[in-house]
Amino acid sequence: MNFSNKNHEFNKKNNTPMSKTLKILVLTLLVSASVFAQRPDRKKIKALKIAHITEQLDLTKDEAQKFWPVYNSNEEAENKLRAKSNNRSNENRPENLTESQAKTHLLEMINLDKEKVELRSKMLNDLLKILPAKKIVSLLQAERSFKRKMIEEFKERHSGERGGRRRN
Repeated sequence: MNFSNKNHEFNKKNNTPMSKTLKILVLTLLVSASVFAQRPDRKKIKALKIAHITEQLDLTKDEAQKFWPVYNSNEEAENKLRAKSNNRSNENRPENLTESQAKTHLLEMINLDKEKVELRSKMLNDLLKILPAKKIVSLLQAERSFKRKMIEEFKERHSGERGGRRRN
C-alpha cells in the first residue's frame, strides 16, 4: 500500500489537541472496561479467604462465633480506610499541587497510616480476649499466605496472557 502525502498531511492536521484528548479518552475507557471485566469477583475472593483462614486457624465453634464478627468488622474498617487513601491519592496528583497542598497531603497520609495501625492494634487486642495468642499469630501468617497465593495466581494468569500474545 502506498499512501499519498496529502493523506499524511491530512492526518497531521487532524492531530489537534482536542482530537488527541478524544483519542486518549476513548483509549482510557476501553482499557478501563477491559480491566473491569477481568476483575476477580470480590465475593469469591472473600469466600476463599474465609475458607483459608478457617482451615489455618482450626477454630472451635465457640471461637469461630466470636472471631468472625470482630474480624469482619475490622476488614470493613480497613477497606474504608483503603478507599479513603486511594481517593486522596487519585485526587492529589503531584503535578497539580502547590507546595502547601503537598505538605497537607503528606500529613493526611501519615494520619491514615496511624489510623490503620490503631485499627490493627485494636483488632489484635480484641482477638486476644477471644483466642489464644498462638492462633492470632497463625491468623497473621494465614493472611500473609493468602495474599501470597492471590499474588501468585494473578501472576500466573497474567503471564499466561502475555505468553499467548507473544506467540501470535
